[in-house]
Amino acid sequence: MEYDFFMAHRPNPTSFEVTCPCCQATLKIDPELQAVIHHQPLAKPASPMEDLAEAVQKLKGAAARREDAFQKSLSDVKNRESLLNRKFDELLKSAQADPDTGPPKRDLDWD
Repeated sequence: MEYDFFMAHRPNPTSFEVTCPCCQATLKIDPELQAVIHHQPLAKPASPMEDLAEAVQKLKGAAARREDAFQKSLSDVKNRESLLNRKFDELLKSAQADPDTGPPKRDLDWD
């Protein structure tokens, strides 16, 4: 009931505008309703395509970049097993060369 009394004697709130930090839209907010009452998106300038041939070249270039990325990923996957084997061999050699150092202590081992 105190809330109703407060709202009845409160001056009429006016709406205010806020700019959205994500999309730069203008939001009109009513503080009494605590809601957005109007949304005005940011006007984006129309960018017509000047040259259709230029757009086609960009698309062809994008296809070539995708193909290069795929080939690189494929070669990485093919070489992964040999890379892991070499790393394992190096770690095994270092462990055999210094047998005095055991495995690292875990947090539970310190107690």
